[in-house]
Amino acid sequence: MIVIALVAGAAGLVLAHRAYRTAEIVLSGLLLDALGSDGVEVVASRQTVYFGLGSDSPLGLRMTPECTSAFLVLPLLVVGAVMIALRPRIARRVLFALAVASVAVVVVNQFRVLTLVGLVDWLGVDTGYYWGHTLLGSMVSVFGGAAALVAFVWLATRK
Repeated sequence: MIVIALVAGAAGLVLAHRAYRTAEIVLSGLLLDALGSDGVEVVASRQTVYFGLGSDSPLGLRMTPECTSAFLVLPLLVVGAVMIALRPRIARRVLFALAVASVAVVVVNQFRVLTLVGLVDWLGVDTGYYWGHTLLGSMVSVFGGAAALVAFVWLATRK
């Protein structure tokens, strides 16, 4: 049953990617608003958060399919399902590892958005967006995703 639930969860991420991205951008909006980013507005129907609305350089960020944490959660679900199918007795460890790694991936993606917003506020729209999205944001995603994967493997396979 657990394997079926994990495979169904993976399929659900693919089929409901728009709802997942909407939830992620709403979370980003809540975080940005709590951290005080000169006015924040979320347009959930477009998976977009607008920030800096009270400043001279407002900007909108859209959570595209390529930018969502679902791309990193999906393989974790599939690998977790395979691990449990092959060794059912480790199911509890795999589920715990899956929960930790999934939360880590979502947190890393939110940190990436916050980093981008911070750089736009600091360096301006053109330079801040370039450094925040293209370079630093990609590095945050790669290193954070790798750390989540290492944590998943370590937690799922330790005795």
